[in-house]
Amino acid sequence: MNLSIIIPLLNEQESLPELHSWIVSVMNSNHYSYEIIFIDDGSTDDSWHTIEQLSKENPNAKGIRFFRNYGKSQALHAGFAKAQGDVIITMDADLQDSPDEIPELYKMITENNYDLVSGWKKKRYDAVVSKNLPSKLFNWAARKTSGVQLNDFNCGLKAYKKTVIKNIEVSGEMHRYIPVLAKNAGFAKIGEKVVIHQARKYGDSKFGMNRFINGFLDLITIWFLSKYGKRPMHLFGALGVVMFIIGFISTLLIITIKLLKLFVFNEPTILVAQNPLFYIALTAMIIGSQLFLAGFLGEIILRTKNNEERYKIASEVNLHNIGFNN
Repeated sequence: MNLSIIIPLLNEQESLPELHSWIVSVMNSNHYSYEIIFIDDGSTDDSWHTIEQLSKENPNAKGIRFFRNYGKSQALHAGFAKAQGDVIITMDADLQDSPDEIPELYKMITENNYDLVSGWKKKRYDAVVSKNLPSKLFNWAARKTSGVQLNDFNCGLKAYKKTVIKNIEVSGEMHRYIPVLAKNAGFAKIGEKVVIHQARKYGDSKFGMNRFINGFLDLITIWFLSKYGKRPMHLFGALGVVMFIIGFISTLLIITIKLLKLFVFNEPTILVAQNPLFYIALTAMIIGSQLFLAGFLGEIILRTKNNEERYKIASEVNLHNIGFNN
């Protein structure tokens, strides 16, 4: 199969028939073998009923429905697990991503041998203050932190080799950082393509300003996981050593000052507990101990953790039991 097109959605009933028709037209005109996997992330409208109707009309249209809203990352994870195509395309369901971009993305993967190609919405139809400016700041921070030189990490329109999506773990809200996850997994050839960004035709955006705050927090998380996820003691232990050194030096200063006053300058001394350095030494030692304990706990959790189910699927259409096998 040439293509798997994965579309996570939440309350996009109005746009689904038009999006489906548009994708089918592109697939047929390019003679691709394909599947379209809609993942209904807990919609409260008739999105699932629409997906069922589309699947009856077109056997290549498939669907997964969650019991409730688990988030875009979980929806992509479920879609990646079922995808059978050699090239996987992800796109949003709100018609802001154009299916006409798919052939060029497909060629960049198959002919130019990219592992991953991310869309870049260079010209956007979003509000400047509430979305465009925060997005630029967010993308700048992501580039500096991750080393992945993309202009638009948030773009939902991306293309992947099958081996990429079968070897990365998308959890939490890490869908924004799939290129970073791919890089950390060893997939180095990551490209970017300018894509058309269309104005939203139906409904309202499901993301507010809080997604940028969450995005920055996730950026810190993924930085930590990429550098110390397999060796947390290296970070916490190093910080603990620094704190112990500060505490040790402070203790030496306290002793040295007391001895000098007693035996060299013959001056009266104060109690150790009255010396500000005593509290610096004590605090540094306590923090150092806590950092070491955090490192040990991280190592223990890492060695004993079990992968647990992150979402519950209510129903599927036109899908078989396909797991994460290459």
